[in-house]
Amino acid sequence: MDAYDQAARWRASVPRLTFIPMIEAGAALLALLLFSQALIGPLFADPLDPETSEGLRLLWPPVYLATLVLIAARPLMTLSLVVKAWPLAVLVALTMISAAWSIDPEVTARRALGLIFTTLFAFWFAARFSWRDMIVLIASMYVILAFGSFIAGLLFPSFAIHDSIHPGAWKGLWWEKNTLGAMMAWATLAFVAAAALDTRRRVFWLAMVMPAVALVLLSTSRTSLLACMLAIAGPLMIAMARRSFGHAAFALTGGGVAVALAALVLIVGPGVFLEALGRDATLTGRTDIWEALLVQIGERPWLGYGYGAYWSDERGPVFWLRQATNWPVPTAHNAWLETAAAIGIPGAIVALIVLMQATGRAAMRLFHGRETYWALTYFAIFTIISVSESNLLGQNSLGWVLFCATAAKLAGGERALPPGQAGAEAP
Repeated sequence: MDAYDQAARWRASVPRLTFIPMIEAGAALLALLLFSQALIGPLFADPLDPETSEGLRLLWPPVYLATLVLIAARPLMTLSLVVKAWPLAVLVALTMISAAWSIDPEVTARRALGLIFTTLFAFWFAARFSWRDMIVLIASMYVILAFGSFIAGLLFPSFAIHDSIHPGAWKGLWWEKNTLGAMMAWATLAFVAAAALDTRRRVFWLAMVMPAVALVLLSTSRTSLLACMLAIAGPLMIAMARRSFGHAAFALTGGGVAVALAALVLIVGPGVFLEALGRDATLTGRTDIWEALLVQIGERPWLGYGYGAYWSDERGPVFWLRQATNWPVPTAHNAWLETAAAIGIPGAIVALIVLMQATGRAAMRLFHGRETYWALTYFAIFTIISVSESNLLGQNSLGWVLFCATAAKLAGGERALPPGQAGAEAP
């Protein structure tokens, strides 16, 4: 027996490390739960300034270290995806570079580092798992969060239900009702998408839509209810478009008209849109914040004030914004103004390019690939929510992880298996 045969027999005798994929999946699920900040946020942090919590600061370094270990196990796989999604990588790099001109360089460097590690996890997550497995893991996380919120509401109502500011509204495992509503709106989309890709468990995933919708209703968040409706309508429109040419024409025309009307309303009269969500068009509708912030962005349009720094220095420019609005404003409540204030208008343009690229790639898969049920609907909802929420470039944020993972996965070009094989797709 020659040396080659001996080596082959030795390799065959070594047990295959089949537990490694399970460990990776478990690590991914645990990290997603931590990024959701469910339970740990209300217990350890101030909802207006979670970055000041020492408990949360001690939580993230082990998560970052685990991310580096996971990437080190498959470095080329992750690096390849970073290269393919380079505009997203450039956007995140700008946040760290902004420490050079930040009004609070220490805060910018610390928060940008958190954002970089959050993004690295998202890249690894997208590179490591197939579309099916990635969406199933996301949906599994939301199953845990949904049941956890129901248990908290039923057994610990003083913790999980508002009693003063919004009496009777559920907040579940988070600080306030809008967070629960937003989480369960995204959960609705994840369950519908998982039903499309994981056909063997389709009944289970579709059944999970009902408790997610119930929690949205219990939260009384109107914005989340709109997102929830879109999470159901979006996949239905995609499914309709795939049935026949006539159905496709109807779905595309209806979707185009809806997008055009939404764009017209948001450009000409955003107050109308906000009033439809139960808000007035002044302070609670955010337009006062936007007007005051636009003036200050105009003072530093090219570079901004530094990532995460604008809101941290109470004696800086934010002082005058809060004086103008007569309210301790915590964020811009608009993703694009938030980004422009942090890294300048050019940075906001890069962010817009990243979003448009991802949405375009998702739209190109409209008639093939079941991942489209998640990806295209996700970016449609994300774009709408970005008008009234600062949902871009969030360090240690589940929302940013899902955005980056979905955008990077689309940039990587991987497609789900053809219909009929989706339930058996391998990692």
